[in-house]
Amino acid sequence: MDDDAAFTLASSPSSSSIFVNYPLISAFVAFVVAQSIKFFSVWFKERRCDFRQLIDSGGMPSSHAATVTALAAAVGLREGVGGSLFAIALVLACIVMYDASGVRLQAGHQAEVLNQIIYELPAEHPLAERIPLRELLGHTPFQVLVGGILGGVIAAIGYLIIITW
Repeated sequence: MDDDAAFTLASSPSSSSIFVNYPLISAFVAFVVAQSIKFFSVWFKERRCDFRQLIDSGGMPSSHAATVTALAAAVGLREGVGGSLFAIALVLACIVMYDASGVRLQAGHQAEVLNQIIYELPAEHPLAERIPLRELLGHTPFQVLVGGILGGVIAAIGYLIIITW
């Protein structure tokens, strides 16, 4: 396959294979990299393997932000920023990042307060044996920012790989 054919296959909007869908691959890679960073940071800091870090929400960097930013950036790089697809991807990214650093962060704070109330209940209370709510649900604005930067960098690297392929 010559260089022009490879670029056309990897970057064509009408490409029929999901395995050469650059925006989708960028989003997936950004998610995997962000979750892997969480896993390895726990491993380095605490010297333990916590495989839940590969799928859990919350923490640094935001895999939500990395995923949607990589998607929006890849769509913008491939299709241009003036089209409807980029507008859809950008609005989706903004909503997800707002939700991750706003609503979900506050829900995590509420879970923390509710867990404290449950811990202080007398042992005979019906809710005293309740499993604690998950507290790490959202992200701080800084975690979202770092995730967004990570996603943009991954999309840019993917684009550079495609155009030099």
